[in-house]
Amino acid sequence: MKAVVGLGSCGIAAGAGKVFEQFEKEIGAKNLNINLEITGCVGMCHLEPIVDIYDDEGNMHRYVKVPADKIAEFLDDILNKGKSEGYLISQIDKESQEKQVKIATGRCGYIDPEDIEEYLANGGYKAIEKCLKDLSPEEVIEEMKVSGLRGRGGAGFPTWFKWNAAYQQNETPKYMVCNADEGDPGAFMDRSILEGDPHNLIEGMMIGAYAIGSEEGIIYVRAEYPLAIKRLEKAMDQAREKGLLGKNILGMGFDFDMRIKAGAGAFVCGEETALIASLEGERGMPRLKPPFPAQKGYWAKPTNINNVETFANVPWIINNGGAAYAAMGTEKSKGTKVFALTGKIKKGGLVEVPMGIPIKDIIFDIGGGILNDKAFKAVQMGGPSGGCIPAELVDTSVDYESITKTGAIMGSGGMVVMDETTCMVEMAKFFLDFTRKESCGKCIHCRMGTKRMLEILERITEGEGKKGDIELLEYLAVQIKDGSLCGLGQTAPNPVLSTIRYFRDEYEAHINDKKCPSKQCKNLVTYTISEENCVGCTLCAKNCPVDAITGSRKEVHIIDQELCIKCGKCYDVCKFNAVIVE
Repeated sequence: MKAVVGLGSCGIAAGAGKVFEQFEKEIGAKNLNINLEITGCVGMCHLEPIVDIYDDEGNMHRYVKVPADKIAEFLDDILNKGKSEGYLISQIDKESQEKQVKIATGRCGYIDPEDIEEYLANGGYKAIEKCLKDLSPEEVIEEMKVSGLRGRGGAGFPTWFKWNAAYQQNETPKYMVCNADEGDPGAFMDRSILEGDPHNLIEGMMIGAYAIGSEEGIIYVRAEYPLAIKRLEKAMDQAREKGLLGKNILGMGFDFDMRIKAGAGAFVCGEETALIASLEGERGMPRLKPPFPAQKGYWAKPTNINNVETFANVPWIINNGGAAYAAMGTEKSKGTKVFALTGKIKKGGLVEVPMGIPIKDIIFDIGGGILNDKAFKAVQMGGPSGGCIPAELVDTSVDYESITKTGAIMGSGGMVVMDETTCMVEMAKFFLDFTRKESCGKCIHCRMGTKRMLEILERITEGEGKKGDIELLEYLAVQIKDGSLCGLGQTAPNPVLSTIRYFRDEYEAHINDKKCPSKQCKNLVTYTISEENCVGCTLCAKNCPVDAITGSRKEVHIIDQELCIKCGKCYDVCKFNAVIVE
């Protein structure tokens, strides 16, 4: 029997580390014949801690939300009855996994990310071996062209084109760089791959390096990902021990090694020239293009940069053929895409689906729908650089062109789901505040323009909006887009523009009526107590943090509007629907 505990960051945060420790104690104390192993995130973050039990016939039984303090009973039940019904994964959750097509995340949650032998046993490093034995660099690039793989970091630029541009350069050395910075709020696609299948990234980079003629790779990963860095370092050490990194790899005359650069978590370093500047020890600020990194990148040498998910698709493409990859997806958006589902969603986590699937299917079929069965309002795609797609466009196909038409972008794959209680003006303010803080300051339009836009949004949400504010936001947005050097500034106004486009009535209600339709902006809501519904239970008064509520027991209570801080605690605790929010 084998027990596998999911120890990705999400699992550890949910208590999987303690679950693993309790398994060790019980197995040791009772001398049980159980092999205890670890794995990464399988994508069902909402069900962590997850434990997979493999019986003696090799059948896998998945258990979810396994509590650390119940491991003794859990194990006893399994050993005596063969299964512990209370924690078995539901059929619905099983089906949500079966609706996905996993390529980049195919091994995540199933193999031990800290054991190269498991990667090798599951077809690992066969793709680079195939390249070195059977394919020339030109043929590798051609296979990538046939696959139609586009960069998964946000821009969606054809991978083969970037590789070919670097291959065509005669100057050496050449560098193969992985952007693993992942700065979007709510995004954790790359982190899960790094933690769950680090060798897949290494192999993908090796193939890219062979194609362009590079002998050195650099993984630029945010320092806030300590577990990912730890597992990457271990994977690289193991690969070197096996002769899969270093000199004369597989005895085929190919030299390639790599190292990790821990970044400080600057969002602007998602832009490739800013990332290169950071690698060189400079402040992360974008440079003019051309020359492009393929011509003059790291230390002015030919450099190729792709993100984690892009590289994670490469070994599969080489092993199965570019045509097999191109058979999935749409005409212009091939293959699969990994998304991080967060926000007001029942089943938050990681999903990988074929391009072309409707947004609706991801949110409702795989994600289980909206939390607490509230009405779906919008989904934010593309992070701070993206936009909000409203409920009426939920049938939009997930492909680069269709998403762009809505005013959002595919981005790296964040999906923040919003329900009827979300204030769209507040949401736009949140993302704009993020990009304002992350602006490197090089371009005055980005540095000052985002600040001015944020000030207007703050006024609107505080009840001080005025006529012409919407038009001024739209004017500033155009100026920022036109006057910014890099993608951060060029896309920073997107959340504001998209919310104005689809939710203009909310802006107008904030400005003209001094009301927040979603009842979220504190300065624009009023809490009162209904005389008809109040039974005088005193629960609201007892929970008010500023003693703004008065009234005797079994009498109608009153809220002092001058003292009320609009915290909503009275609304949350009232069991008789007596607290009214207007």
